[in-house]
Amino acid sequence: MTKHDTLKRYFIFLVGIFITDFGISFVTKAGLGTSPISSIPYALSFGFQPTIGMFTLYMSAVLIIIQLLLLKKDFPKQYYLQIPASIAFSWFMDLTMNLLTFLTPSAYWEKLISLLIGCMLLAIGVNTQMMADVVLLPGEAFVKAISMTLHTDFGKTKVAIDTLFTVIAGLIGLVLFHKITGIGEGTLIAALLVGTIVRFLKSKFIVIENFFFASDCCTKDSVIVR
Repeated sequence: MTKHDTLKRYFIFLVGIFITDFGISFVTKAGLGTSPISSIPYALSFGFQPTIGMFTLYMSAVLIIIQLLLLKKDFPKQYYLQIPASIAFSWFMDLTMNLLTFLTPSAYWEKLISLLIGCMLLAIGVNTQMMADVVLLPGEAFVKAISMTLHTDFGKTKVAIDTLFTVIAGLIGLVLFHKITGIGEGTLIAALLVGTIVRFLKSKFIVIENFFFASDCCTKDSVIVR
């Protein structure tokens, strides 16, 4: 892979992160619950000073540390790229939330539209990251580390981890604020719909990928994000 191709891939990866964060922000602004990976930071942001982006960065750091403890010497050097990727992801999270300050849907149909826009953007962002194929974000790398350690199926492990994050977010709301915060029907809709849209768009993105990286023959490492 040439230096030009490498830089192009990292640029596309950053674009993918930005689109993903825009999607999460639209879903969050809908007020029907956020995505499973963002549910814990979102729940904590209701009662503490750090923003959802900062809490996302703290959570990413914890997930990276757990990966190091689980994989030890098998922790790939490339996985250290999760650190700058996490910083970008968290910063874009706060940026996109601020850009959507004006978005305050009140009617349920308005909330559903915001949710659906967010799901579409999330799916586009996921496919863009997959196309770049440079690094896994901590949420997915964490699931992969658990799957490798326990010798379990990645997809089933992901569902279990997403469920765990959602339950923890619910418990945080109940214990700290005496109500469920950060999760709702939108969390379930996003979890089911984003994956469907990702699969639908996958073939379209293969065409785009072939256009951008026709001369690149690197091996793929699948990324699965909500």
